[in-house]
Amino acid sequence: MFEALKEQPVDKIMLTAQAYRADPRAEKIDLGVGVYKDATGLTPVMRAVKAAEKKLWEIENTKVYTALAGEPAFADAMVGLVLGDAVPRANVAAVATPGGTGAVREAMELIKMANPNARVFISDPSWPNHAAIVDYVGLKRMSYRYFDEATRGLDFDGLMEDLKQAGEGDVVLLHGCCHNPTGANPTEAQWEAIVAAVVASGALPMVDIAYQGFGDGLDADAFATRLVASKASECLIAASCSKNFGIYRERTGILMGVSNDATGTKLAQGVMTALNRLNFSFPPDHGARLVTMILTDPELTAMWKEELEEVRLSMLGLRQRLADELKRLTNSDRFDFLAQHRGMFSRLGTTPELVQKLRDDHAIYMISDSRMNIAGLNTKTVPVLAAAIVKAGI
Repeated sequence: MFEALKEQPVDKIMLTAQAYRADPRAEKIDLGVGVYKDATGLTPVMRAVKAAEKKLWEIENTKVYTALAGEPAFADAMVGLVLGDAVPRANVAAVATPGGTGAVREAMELIKMANPNARVFISDPSWPNHAAIVDYVGLKRMSYRYFDEATRGLDFDGLMEDLKQAGEGDVVLLHGCCHNPTGANPTEAQWEAIVAAVVASGALPMVDIAYQGFGDGLDADAFATRLVASKASECLIAASCSKNFGIYRERTGILMGVSNDATGTKLAQGVMTALNRLNFSFPPDHGARLVTMILTDPELTAMWKEELEEVRLSMLGLRQRLADELKRLTNSDRFDFLAQHRGMFSRLGTTPELVQKLRDDHAIYMISDSRMNIAGLNTKTVPVLAAAIVKAGI
């Protein structure tokens, strides 16, 4: 049977990581895989997570399965973090999932069950797994313009024009904050217009929020997601705890279905719970329990928020240093967009050939579409990258 299988395309992010590991040059710089790194290149365990793990070790007395939908306390804590008071808690169906990716996958399966003919609109560009999951589930994939290669900012006019194609029964997938891979984000006024357009179209809005707290702060980063939930009669939200809690390998995420109709909420809860059962039975609990402990313990919450703010400000500082160094080297403001972008990523807006030149000549690794992980830099490597960008003629 195996001989009938077909080779699958390798994720370009994983290919970049493999090439980086194989490079023997000591001065190499990894700006590929999207994980936060401190100044020493380590992805540390957050202090609040360590404290919660220690406390959990002392009090945990069983490893029995949790509920099919995950622990209710986790859902309550995450709904509070992501949605605040945007909608009543009773309006939100929620299930724990293996990471934000698991939430996106189950959302697409729910959409397929509700409307097999749904078209899913994703931004161009978007996180590669968005397109891959939509295609694998068997839904029709559409795109809307998002990134302006010339300004390295949001193509708002193109985005709004393309959203006119969406209609009843379709789905529009939005990045809640810190757009991956570009780092370019709408303003609050632009978000108001985007959400109004999606709601008016009759399409179902879905938000993927993977970087809350990495951009302008926890509440500011949740603005768009809360706006969607408060304005749409129904929406889906996939949230990840990997980045803002630093628990990548614990695979902790949540899928929410928001409806202002009690029957709709009940149906969504039942279907999402059934999908958990079909996909993996019971969701992983360790990371979810840590997140719950952190968000329900005032001391741990304060500790976590303090460290998350350190991470956010660190990335903003790296962005500003890189933009300033490039301005110094080029005597131009054409790289100022780097300081204006938010989150872990920025897209340089250059060609795959010049990205390859950075790799070949300077041992600098980023994704071929010029997405780079700002969190992979430090104060020593910022000037190295800036000089290489200028030498490569980007």
